[in-house]
Amino acid sequence: MRADAQENHERVLEVAARAFERDGTGASLKAIAREAGVGIGTVYRRFPTREALVEAVYRQEVDQLCAAADELTLRAWMERFIDFMATKRGLGETLRAALTSEEDRQDTRDRLRAAIATLLTSDDSVRPGVDANDLLMSLGGITLIAAEEHQRDLASRLLDLLTHGLRRQL
Repeated sequence: MRADAQENHERVLEVAARAFERDGTGASLKAIAREAGVGIGTVYRRFPTREALVEAVYRQEVDQLCAAADELTLRAWMERFIDFMATKRGLGETLRAALTSEEDRQDTRDRLRAAIATLLTSDDSVRPGVDANDLLMSLGGITLIAAEEHQRDLASRLLDLLTHGLRRQL
């Protein structure tokens, strides 16, 4: 892809992510194109359906979340995971339609587990033997509870408890 085309692609994904978070997956594609500074034809050439755009936004956010494991502390990454899951929930049925295969869903879980494993091994304060899958499931549970209660601050308090349980005992 040419450099300008790549920039347009990335800008469309960034704008679409914000629009989907704000307005849901029914956000206007024309408004997304306008805010990204491209024509609607450019959006449709790259993403022939709304589902294709939703899937691309989701995949980019998974990529960014996994890459952040090399840059963030465990706690900061867990906060970002909570925000990622809240955004994912906003993509709802459209995302479920786009990610139809169990293979796609398993790939995402594997990548998230690998990111968590990286975080666990790089944090000396974490007690030995913490399983990345257990932590992933715990984080998933926290996001479900917080979403049900519509309380982002509840998620942070639950992360405090989880973080405390991960620490080495002195």
